[in-house]
Amino acid sequence: MNEKQVKEITSRDDDFAKWYTDICLKAELVDYSSVKGCLIIRPYGFAIWENIQKELDKRFKETGHQNVYMPLLISESLLNKEKEHVEGFAPEVAWITHGGSEELTERLCVRPTSETLFCEHYANIIKSYRDLPKLYNQWCSVVRWEKTTRPFLRSREFLWQEGHTVHATKEEAQEETLKMLNIYADFCEEILAIPVIKGEKTAKEKFAGAENTYTIEALMYNGVALQSGTSHYFGDNFAKAFQMTYLDRENKLRYVYQTSWGMSTRIIGAMIMTHSDDHGLVLPPNIAPVKVNIIPIGKNHPEVIEKSYEIAKELKLLNISCEVDDSEKSPGFRFAESEMRGIPLRIEIGPRDVATNTCILVRRDTLEKVAVSLNDVTEEVIKMLLDIQNSMYLRAKIRRDDMTKTVYTLEEMITLANQENGFIRASWCGSRECEDMIKEKVGVTSRCIPFDDHEPIGKCVCCGKEAKHLVYWGKQY
Repeated sequence: MNEKQVKEITSRDDDFAKWYTDICLKAELVDYSSVKGCLIIRPYGFAIWENIQKELDKRFKETGHQNVYMPLLISESLLNKEKEHVEGFAPEVAWITHGGSEELTERLCVRPTSETLFCEHYANIIKSYRDLPKLYNQWCSVVRWEKTTRPFLRSREFLWQEGHTVHATKEEAQEETLKMLNIYADFCEEILAIPVIKGEKTAKEKFAGAENTYTIEALMYNGVALQSGTSHYFGDNFAKAFQMTYLDRENKLRYVYQTSWGMSTRIIGAMIMTHSDDHGLVLPPNIAPVKVNIIPIGKNHPEVIEKSYEIAKELKLLNISCEVDDSEKSPGFRFAESEMRGIPLRIEIGPRDVATNTCILVRRDTLEKVAVSLNDVTEEVIKMLLDIQNSMYLRAKIRRDDMTKTVYTLEEMITLANQENGFIRASWCGSRECEDMIKEKVGVTSRCIPFDDHEPIGKCVCCGKEAKHLVYWGKQY
């Protein structure tokens, strides 16, 4: 990273899309590859994903899930077993037609998702009620041939986890579906400091092959919504297509009930667009690969270097990840680089500070500077990291709530959508025709029917008939 790169970030208020790409490239999260639509996730970007993976994996295993790995390739005949599912993914499937120089007798697709593979496996291994439930998850990459790509948000290959579980009863499967949605919501709010709306997708927006799709929806700084995690209840639809059966306690043959749920690297994009600013990344302490950056100031002052590493040692003993930047770069450049990387807290220390037994703590989220005693530095770091985490969530929630507006008529909806972005609360009769018309005339889609805010307020915003649901609508990534 050079000084020019640190300075040249497009203002997010001038061009949000360009600002976002600038952040991804200049914070060295990603780079472009020679294959169109495929990205290289660089070490710093991958370190963020590793922390996401570590935290989610812990939560999955605490609820009894096990990790497995399924093949990368799916035969065309297997993919075609569930009609609605394959129709939903057909436009995005990448096909393999040759192995070496030989043409394959049957095409193979590069997995866009792994439902069919799990179904085939479960059909082979489940015989009795004693084999249930099966709570599996896999960490992998998938390929979807997107036409328009953007770092983390949409790429032709991306990383994710996909959970696939099977249960003896409908009630158990439905409970699992909502349990995993709550895990995603808690993770986003507690770790990524992203407030989310939990709810159910409309029939039009649900996952191909699912009976119900549940979602967490987040609102970015520019007021555009981003689907941040989904959990699907399949009922016995896939079970019947793949003959996934078991013998119950009365020795009767039954179909299993199934769920699927996933979160991908697009959540990194959500985090960037929720918190970052014109100086670069702003990372919540709970996910940051490096929580504290210590910058000694003043050449030829060994006591400053010694004190910097002494502080670093104390922080590491408290499991607070930190680094000392004692490179030859100027202090100003190192400060800017630290801000670009979104390190939550910076410690500045020079010869005068050592002499007065003080140092400066600089918060990344507000750029506020505070002088503290070197005797209290570790205690103050712990307090400040906690306050940064909580403050980032609160600011994002206040902004989200301020950008959530209620309308009662289609005219109000059109006017609001033309003037500003954000969530639009509006009642809906439940018809596909009205949902399609709202998308056509307003330019927004249904984000979800929220769990905690679903009672209709007046008539359907589109047709004026009796409303069934209150829906959150918005422009989407």
